[in-house]
Amino acid sequence: MPFENPYAHAPTLPEGDEIDPRELFDDRTRPVEIEIGPGRGTFILERLAAAPEVRMLGLEIRRKWASIVDERLRARGFGGRGRVFAEDARSALPRLKSATACAAFIHFPDPWWKKRHQKRLVASVSLLEEIARVLVPGGELFFQTDVEERAQQFERWVDTVPLLVPGRPGPRVVENPYGAMSTRERRAVADGLPIVRLRYTRTG
Repeated sequence: MPFENPYAHAPTLPEGDEIDPRELFDDRTRPVEIEIGPGRGTFILERLAAAPEVRMLGLEIRRKWASIVDERLRARGFGGRGRVFAEDARSALPRLKSATACAAFIHFPDPWWKKRHQKRLVASVSLLEEIARVLVPGGELFFQTDVEERAQQFERWVDTVPLLVPGRPGPRVVENPYGAMSTRERRAVADGLPIVRLRYTRTG
């Protein structure tokens, strides 16, 4: 009997070159937030519980976890407010309509350090340019990592994107202000690892 991938039918974005993420949820007047790589879904679940007004779109490249977390959202009564799609953010973001999201989150990305793994990197200047385009004026980009070198690289990249500006006195903030934590953030806190948190705003 041929093997059938149990996640072959993982949820994906609708077809089309311009998708309005607000149309994916129960109330298109509500603010939409995007999580790049939600993984096991801890952040998106806690964020929806903490902020009833928010709608959350997750872009997860792993079909297994996109399927599991999307089903988990429905099981917990968040199906109308949160979705996770099996999509590569690098190809999915360009399909989203401009100025339709009020926040974007990237938590502890890219554990790829060897040169031969560089093609796997998600974060890049081009990704940040797409995030800036999709954010509404005043929208926020929030990035976290426990690797200082990765944080410095991210800061250099954002410096080349004119639409993203740091707060004063700088982009680094001490606390996560969103009432939700990713699995990796919770583990880093438990292990006492220093976490770099960067917060930017999309200009008008």
